[in-house]
Amino acid sequence: MAAELEEVIETKKSVPPPEDEGLPPWMATFADMVTLLLCFFVLLLSFANQDVEKFRDAMGSIKGAFGVREIRAKAEDMELISTSKEAKKAVARISHDERVFLGVIMRIKSLLDKEDAEILEGTGVTSDRDGVVFSTEAARLFEPGTATLKRDAGKILDKIVQVLKDYDLNLVVRGHSDDRPISTKAYPSNWELSAARAAVALDYILKKGDFPVKKAKAVGYADTRPAVPNDSDENRRKNQRVEFYLHMPQRDAW
Repeated sequence: MAAELEEVIETKKSVPPPEDEGLPPWMATFADMVTLLLCFFVLLLSFANQDVEKFRDAMGSIKGAFGVREIRAKAEDMELISTSKEAKKAVARISHDERVFLGVIMRIKSLLDKEDAEILEGTGVTSDRDGVVFSTEAARLFEPGTATLKRDAGKILDKIVQVLKDYDLNLVVRGHSDDRPISTKAYPSNWELSAARAAVALDYILKKGDFPVKKAKAVGYADTRPAVPNDSDENRRKNQRVEFYLHMPQRDAW
């Protein structure tokens, strides 16, 4: 009897236990590793996006240092770079277009700094994602109520010619007026006056700088795009302006 019982126990020991149902144990370790890798790459991507924003913010900060107002979306508030070392690193990583625009801004500033305060009054530089805008009051270029250039208008227009020789950019000359109506034989409204001023300024640049016609445009906006409210004589003088928009050739911007 004891021998039979011992034989039964020995037989049970020799029979291997049934395998567990489900995935093999190594699969759990492999899944954990894949999950960790996914988290790692997501973190890398988030860091990369933050760097792009920092580069753009650095670009705005550097432009601000040169007295340039940058037109940007409200959600993209600029964050100042505190040290020159950080600024240099950011400049080294910004896009090619932004580097060109920064160079244009610095070039215009260097040219303007050579003139006296009277010529500089009423001029300014702004920028957006597509290009750089150099603006000057129409009174600095034209006789009142006409599209006739003043004798010293070349002091300003020659600056644009020099920049266009230094950089491969397209040009849009934009004429603006204030809200006071005009009605003369030559200019029945502000539309004709603003367009004529833009065309005359562009004609000077084309002839003086031997600039290709296919890379230039002139447009008049009359009083449809005021820079400031037309509520005082000083503001109306600011709204009577001519803008020189320098942008990349691949961007058809007005």
